[in-house]
Amino acid sequence: MAEPERLSKRVAAMVPCSRSEAEAFIEGGFVRVDGRVVDVPQHRVGDERVEIDPKANAVPAEPVTIVVNKPAGVTSEEALASLNAGNHFTEAGHGGAPRILKRHFLHQTQLLPLPTPASGLIVFSQMRGVIRHLTEDALTTEQELIVQVDGKIADYGLVRLAHGLKFEGRALPPIKVSWQNETRLRFALKGIAPDFVPWMCEQVGLRVTAAKRIRIGRFPMAGLPEGRWRFLAAGERF
Repeated sequence: MAEPERLSKRVAAMVPCSRSEAEAFIEGGFVRVDGRVVDVPQHRVGDERVEIDPKANAVPAEPVTIVVNKPAGVTSEEALASLNAGNHFTEAGHGGAPRILKRHFLHQTQLLPLPTPASGLIVFSQMRGVIRHLTEDALTTEQELIVQVDGKIADYGLVRLAHGLKFEGRALPPIKVSWQNETRLRFALKGIAPDFVPWMCEQVGLRVTAAKRIRIGRFPMAGLPEGRWRFLAAGERF
């Protein structure tokens, strides 16, 4: 039996190339071990069959942005940890990627956090432009939520929700709010985090029983199923 060695060492000998180039081939998803893509350079191999994609290149993988339809009761950290090829969602023209790599899930920054009890759209990104936009422009980025409530709304409750509430003596920014049906409200918020919505509803006699974020800026969650994720496609913007 062959003495186990690092996959990067084996690939460097097979190409041949430098160890750093070999690591780039592996991290780019171009190397298979016994038919399975392995993107960890330190993975150890012995007698396994190692194959290198003829189209392999040493160009570092591009950073990505990931959008997830988070179930209620799941923390954002749990949602990120659960992402894998099995719950990846692909749709024509949206989020397609030739390879799903381990590095796609590393060093991700969570943007515009969503409370654990809420469900819906959450965003993680490695892309500087996306991180900068959803951080620096957070106060002017509109978020749309569908909120399930019970109770009887106070007189002029919608008016107060839209532009009549104060928190710790400071007026909250104006928002758009409307009834979807007898128990469901639509909120379009700027400058107010989603975790404020239950408090806002309490001020007008309502109790929030469920909330789902369906849009951030220009990006709608659309047909992304609950518990699934996809990459932000080229041309999509928040």
